[in-house]
Amino acid sequence: MSRIVRYVVLGALGILWLLPIYLLLANAGKLTSEYSGSQLWSPGNLPALLSNVGEVFSTTDVPSGLGVTFLYATIAPFIAVVLGAGIGFAVIVLKLKHGFFWFFAVFCGTVFPLQIMVIPLFAAFSQIGLFDTFTGMTIVYAAVATPFSAFVMRNFFAGIAETVFEAAVVDGANPWRIFTRIYLPMSRSALVVVFILQATWVWNDLLLALVLTQSASTRPVMPLLAALQSTEGGGSAYTVVLTAALIVSIPTALLFMFTQRIFQRGLSLGQY
Repeated sequence: MSRIVRYVVLGALGILWLLPIYLLLANAGKLTSEYSGSQLWSPGNLPALLSNVGEVFSTTDVPSGLGVTFLYATIAPFIAVVLGAGIGFAVIVLKLKHGFFWFFAVFCGTVFPLQIMVIPLFAAFSQIGLFDTFTGMTIVYAAVATPFSAFVMRNFFAGIAETVFEAAVVDGANPWRIFTRIYLPMSRSALVVVFILQATWVWNDLLLALVLTQSASTRPVMPLLAALQSTEGGGSAYTVVLTAALIVSIPTALLFMFTQRIFQRGLSLGQY
């Protein structure tokens, strides 16, 4: 009886969770003339969806935003993962002097909300020439993602026996070789988990992208998607906006789908 109740509850929660996705798919598959408030729950069709996809790629800036965002979501998390692993290795394995203080200084980057940092970032980036540049956005995304990466990698390295490092030193390996040839391969699952989470955050970011970019060549896709919602006065049709939202959501869904096995292994951090 308890198993039946569990399945019923989980099924109901699953349906509630999938309802917004159904509404997105159903209405993205409709032409503008077919879209109305009374027909929200009716299913769409593939020809209309393909027509809307064509409009997204031919009449909006979303395609260019996808390419720029892909670069941001690849380069910045990679930098953050490498820096976080280096910080965790220095603090836990090399036992850096005052290591906890330095780790705490880095981790403070996650304490303060982004909302209180955007104005100082905007002022600083404007003065040093990094406003509305690819380099500036990559730097800020990597900087924001590094504290979480350092936190996760510190905890992971703390679960590795010290004898691993001692044995490598006895064999004549230097710290750089130990880090790159032993600790990084051992922490592959943790590195992938951190990369996935930070890449997803960068892909979905709206606040920093909205404040620190201006031109279509540097602006990520989320501000461009938000701009499409101004459907009044000749803006994109609602069905085109919904189709654009669907297209923007696909990359992160595919990322989780194809890395699910590694992601699940990485959730048990410190166990290898």
